[in-house]
Amino acid sequence: MIDETMGKWGRIDVIIANAGILRDKSFTKMEIADFEIVMNVHVMGTVKPIKAAWEIMKAQNYGRIVVTTSSSGLYGNFGQANYGAAKLGIVGFMNTLKLEGQKNNIHVNAVAPFAATRMTEGLMPPEVLARISPEYVTPGVIYLASDEAPTGAILTAGGGGFALARIYETEGVYLGEDGLSAEEVRANWDKISDETGQKAYFNGGEQGAKFFRKMGGG
Repeated sequence: MIDETMGKWGRIDVIIANAGILRDKSFTKMEIADFEIVMNVHVMGTVKPIKAAWEIMKAQNYGRIVVTTSSSGLYGNFGQANYGAAKLGIVGFMNTLKLEGQKNNIHVNAVAPFAATRMTEGLMPPEVLARISPEYVTPGVIYLASDEAPTGAILTAGGGGFALARIYETEGVYLGEDGLSAEEVRANWDKISDETGQKAYFNGGEQGAKFFRKMGGG
């Protein structure tokens, strides 16, 4: 696909990675094979086309990549341990590529669609499926693939509605190094989980910087 595109157009500006299958079962009934095939299709089916185009986008100093995540990965869904793990794994992949692509103007975002597809057509009545047609998600995907696109965003979309999903981390508390114990963590759980001042970090180093600041008394 990448070779054909380069042969015809000479460049690749946008990749929308949307590979996916379902093998829904409760974790008790799920075979390892059910887990492996879902991880392979979703995660590696996303990684491989992007890897094939990555150096091309770097060389042209431009690229827009949209990967596909899901509410099952962000929040969980009964019977989808394999699917949820794969979909959140894709977010982790995006979070690194958004950093590595910055200097070459490669923006990487994710869409979490709520839409009627072949994977969901048996789960809801036709009149409901009509109101959540994939076409209602398309404008959000087009924006994420545009010149003005952000990077590192998780856009949730469905039925004409749009929202931004983020992973937040609380400010937490510094308990010191002497005599640190599980009991002390338990006793301070309210402070650890206090949402006041929580932040959505752009990279993992921001978390480390916070703990160094706390260790220094800040």
